[in-house]
Amino acid sequence: MDQYLSFVTLAVEDLAAARAFYLDGLGWVARQDGDDVVFIQLGPALVLSLWQADGFREEVGQPGTGLPPMTLAHNVESPAAVDAVLEQARLAGASSVTSGQRRHWGGYTGYFADPAGFTWEVAHNPFDADVAAAGVSWSRQQRTS
Repeated sequence: MDQYLSFVTLAVEDLAAARAFYLDGLGWVARQDGDDVVFIQLGPALVLSLWQADGFREEVGQPGTGLPPMTLAHNVESPAAVDAVLEQARLAGASSVTSGQRRHWGGYTGYFADPAGFTWEVAHNPFDADVAAAGVSWSRQQRTS
């Protein structure tokens, strides 16, 4: 198996709320927007899939309950960009928004939860600046094409 990740699928009970949050609130663009699934291209080979939970359960099975032991991360180029994204998420309707903070490992991060409760980390990691730069470059290129 080659080392890469193609899709991250989030099973959501309220697809309309997830669609409104990601597309309208955060301004992301759908690659595909259907009745029971929304695909959002996040990178050249990575798609975020928002899947109506009923369809997810039918194909995959019953998801666990409680807070998933994971976060999704969005790396940005500076602490100011962390704060700006956290504010954008708050205005879009995110819950559990925590302010950006300097971390003991040298970075600056904050968190928010999307309408389905999935936790996103917004991070400035000075040791992996290339990750943020690649994501920002790809995203901006998509908006201008």
